[in-house]
Amino acid sequence: IWCEVSDVVICAEGLGKKYLIGHQSAERERYTALRDVVGRSLKGLSQSALDMFRGRQIIAGDEIEEFWALKDVSFSIKRGEIVGVIGRNGAGKSTLLKVLSRITEPSEGRVEIKGRVASLLEVGTGFHPELTGRENIYLNGAILGMSREEIRKKFDEIVGFAEVGLFLDTPVKRYSSGMYVRLAFAVAAHLEPEILVVDEVLAVGDAEFQRKCLGRMQEVAGQGRTVLFVSHNMGAISTLCTRGLLFAGGKLVQFGTADQVVKHYA
Repeated sequence: IWCEVSDVVICAEGLGKKYLIGHQSAERERYTALRDVVGRSLKGLSQSALDMFRGRQIIAGDEIEEFWALKDVSFSIKRGEIVGVIGRNGAGKSTLLKVLSRITEPSEGRVEIKGRVASLLEVGTGFHPELTGRENIYLNGAILGMSREEIRKKFDEIVGFAEVGLFLDTPVKRYSSGMYVRLAFAVAAHLEPEILVVDEVLAVGDAEFQRKCLGRMQEVAGQGRTVLFVSHNMGAISTLCTRGLLFAGGKLVQFGTADQVVKHYA
């Protein structure tokens, strides 16, 4: 029903993501020498891989446990909203962003997304370490479906925001973590995605960069685009976001105004 509303750009219904966790049986020997591992026959490798994929026991006696990183999550987000995603470590926030960014598929339920998604989930996401800063800007733009001319028009603005002009033709593997994240955020925020997904990028930058990031996300939302922002900084959530998603144990505990969600979390 939500997905049929014209201004809804993200719609999740009964969303779930399951992982299979293997536990070694107490009957198994705790220590295996490297020579034993190397000496094992490769004859059953393909069957073991198939068993792993299907969630079966790879070694007799091992236990397979289901772990739901997300379970029965439903919400809708409208165009132009800045939505904060909060919760303790392991609550399911990053898993949600990976599903929304199409990095991983949900195990159950569905999610509909209208528009291009630019994600900044960790330092260097989407960058090729051997390519220069200049080349990575064009690579990321191409991934977002932009033409070379569209990227060129935004190029100077991206470089100016990231403040990496002196190192533009240096492979990004030689960048500091601060330089890396400045360029990554600048690319994600300036190449005009309909949806911008940001996971705790502000933790890496200095105070001035944090202010620039917050200001840029407000500009993006002001242009009618949507921002999902994961942070443990409740002040930033309250200042920047219009609504909030609170997760605990893989479940959506509350979805309301940013102030309501922050108060509930606190």
